[in-house]
Amino acid sequence: MSTPSAAEPPPPPRVLVVDDEPQIVRALKVVLREAGFQAVPAETASEALDLAAVRPPEAAIIDLVLPDLDGIELTRRLREWSEMPILVLSAVGEEEQKVRALEAGADDYITKPFGTRELVARLQAALRRAARVEEEPSIVVEDLEVDLAARVVRRGGEPVHLTPIEFDLLRALVRNRGRLMTHRKLLTEVWGPEYVDDMQPLRTHIARLRAKIEPEGVAGPRYIVTDPGVGYRFAG
Repeated sequence: MSTPSAAEPPPPPRVLVVDDEPQIVRALKVVLREAGFQAVPAETASEALDLAAVRPPEAAIIDLVLPDLDGIELTRRLREWSEMPILVLSAVGEEEQKVRALEAGADDYITKPFGTRELVARLQAALRRAARVEEEPSIVVEDLEVDLAARVVRRGGEPVHLTPIEFDLLRALVRNRGRLMTHRKLLTEVWGPEYVDDMQPLRTHIARLRAKIEPEGVAGPRYIVTDPGVGYRFAG
């Protein structure tokens, strides 16, 4: 009588890696393998689109500079049919390109040279967000509670009074927690598309919101983190 074989472990999640620099691809292959992923390399945007169409990966890491299309246009084309998490790789100082990539549908960006632990953490966070099927009615992070349905915020169990704009800002950040929200995205979502270039109200309301929800006696923001020149993210 044959002994039943043990169930095979599920295959590792596949991550499309689009970069024409061999050393970057080699490094990402090693990093992803050690983190439990399988890298699917592509040197061009055209090759990436073909690979993604034949067998859709669970996520993608895309360099902004490619030989054919740029990473922004590749992101836009993938977003036409896929909701998979997309991280873009960019050089230091490419803030404008980062913003354009995020507005094209990227979930996050990593600046080169990148730290391997940060890259894996960002990728895992993006995959966790993608796995959420239903919006949670409320979230709790340390001593901060945000009840989205009731529009109630508590810090340390005590109610926090927010203006409607402050709550709408917090809700937008919380619903996308861990994900970088560009200035334009927040302005459009909270104030409307006609306010996309009106930065001062956004900065003012973020400062007031931080004053009400951030823990006291802590150096730097704990919940609402600034990505200079790009936007904000809720670090929940």
